[in-house]
Amino acid sequence: MIKSIKIGALAAAGAIALAACSGSSGSSSLVVGTDLPLQGASADASTATNNAVALYLEQQGGKAGSYTVTIKQYDDSTAAKGAWDDAQCAKNAQDHVANAAEVAVMGTYNSGCAKIELPVLNQDPTGPMLMVSHANTNPGLTVAWDPGEPEKFYPSGVRNYARVIPNDIYQGTADAQFAFQDRKVSKCAVLNDTQTYGQGIAKAFADEFTKQGGTVVIDEGWDAKQPNYTALFQKIKASGADCVFFGGIYDNNGGILMKDSVAVLGDNATFFKMAPDGFSGYPDLQGMPEGEGLYMSFAGKSLNGMVKAGGNGGKFIADYKAKYGVDPASSYSIYGASAMQIILKAIAASDGTRKGVNAALLGGSTPVCLTEAESITGVGFCIDPATGDVDKKAVTIQTMTAGAETDLMVWDIK
Repeated sequence: MIKSIKIGALAAAGAIALAACSGSSGSSSLVVGTDLPLQGASADASTATNNAVALYLEQQGGKAGSYTVTIKQYDDSTAAKGAWDDAQCAKNAQDHVANAAEVAVMGTYNSGCAKIELPVLNQDPTGPMLMVSHANTNPGLTVAWDPGEPEKFYPSGVRNYARVIPNDIYQGTADAQFAFQDRKVSKCAVLNDTQTYGQGIAKAFADEFTKQGGTVVIDEGWDAKQPNYTALFQKIKASGADCVFFGGIYDNNGGILMKDSVAVLGDNATFFKMAPDGFSGYPDLQGMPEGEGLYMSFAGKSLNGMVKAGGNGGKFIADYKAKYGVDPASSYSIYGASAMQIILKAIAASDGTRKGVNAALLGGSTPVCLTEAESITGVGFCIDPATGDVDKKAVTIQTMTAGAETDLMVWDIK
């Protein structure tokens, strides 16, 4: 069982062992940027992700084929916001392109930030520059979703984005099927945090819940700046709902949201409440009495599942704890190492240029795959070269048990 613990930053938000590179195309010394929110509620998960990425690169001897690779950390959050920030994401995109030695980006954590950065990386005149995310799940980054998506993120006409987890079409579908079929709830209030990820996962849940035969009695956003949500949950209680789905990220006042939901609707054993992976990996939620019994989902194999399965995932988590003295704070941290694994594989097969690294992963006819034997998570998968999506659609259903995100089942979408 994994128990998350706060950990200090591995290094300041800057370079980790960043070599002095000439920055010329095809240099033998290359840089991969990590782009994560290093301040606010996501700081623990982001620090753990940077740690995992650094550990994986260290285990590869700092090499990808004949190339020497180093990491540069970018922070896409601000202290004032305590979360990812639109303006900071826009600045980071420009900084990635300006760093001539950098050939790829591992990140972002938040889908909304990726939507800001991706078009800039796509139009890089020496690229496009590849971005591989460990955590973005909004469908519109890769497939038709909102108007103009995904084409508006690729103005050059060439894809340069991939992810190592399934998108929210699958997670939202699995969550809704679990709620309706397994937990037998029939009237659900679907909330979203008004951000890109939250709106996407809430829509996917609501659509599938209705398709299953359930009724969405309330479908609205919550304001992250509100001091309390008592009125919102009183409205939900009056609606006759027997279910609440929290579509969004815990950063957006999730603590108050959870406390008020329990105060008005009852604890999670009494009233069914579920959150997607935007609530995963937060020590504050894990330590909160009101979080006990919350149903959650994770778009992939969780830390708990990796440890139980052993194999590469379990070994890497043990290696992480041996190096840093604590367990990883989030399942996404291991998927950060998985994204780095895909990036290094692309670099090794490339000519060392941004354009070459991207072309090694996307746009061809043959998928880039990791076998189960080589995958850092212990899960084999392939990246679709046309969309950048992963072919494995596992969604893990969890419950918060004694402060730990504990696996209940892997949901097979029906």
